[in-house]
Amino acid sequence: MRHRDGEPSIDPDAYVAPSAVIVGNVRIASGARILHGAVITAEDGDVSIGEDTIVMEHALIRGRSGHPAHIGTAVMIGPHAHINGSTVGDEAFIATGASLFPGSRVGSGAEVRINGVVQVNTVVEAGAVVPIGWVALGDPASILSPERHEEIWAIQRELDFSGTVYGVGPGVPMRTLMRQQSEYYGAHSEDQNIER
Repeated sequence: MRHRDGEPSIDPDAYVAPSAVIVGNVRIASGARILHGAVITAEDGDVSIGEDTIVMEHALIRGRSGHPAHIGTAVMIGPHAHINGSTVGDEAFIATGASLFPGSRVGSGAEVRINGVVQVNTVVEAGAVVPIGWVALGDPASILSPERHEEIWAIQRELDFSGTVYGVGPGVPMRTLMRQQSEYYGAHSEDQNIER
């Protein structure tokens, strides 16, 4: 799909499943495999997928202004993973259901295991592991088990989630925020299908 005057560039040696959706300024390198139901969308920031990277079924990769999504070479992105405005280094493993938020960086060879979370503006060092269901926060990342909610919140509240993700300060009413987001995503009404 063409979106905001950007359209995908897909290497002839890449494979994109017929049911995958590729939107806007997305670059997919040689040997990459984008499987059924995956959605890769360059909202108003670009997305790049490196050589020999696998994006499994129903994964979502989104690039935003100020937070492009750059996925390195030979990366595995599991089913239902959510990568929003994050940079992922070469040979990283992003497991089923993992969530990477805007401004985050996952180093080369790192692993974010099943349902792991990498919060906004967090840096997971090369070779590090975020265990199943755990949360990485900060720069450098503290990696905490989910039952340590008070410690997680103490770090998370300093990471500027609402400013990083939505571009607003704290305390903006939900109605105002969703009106803004509705206008932002309304740009998809102008998307154009590209026949290949």
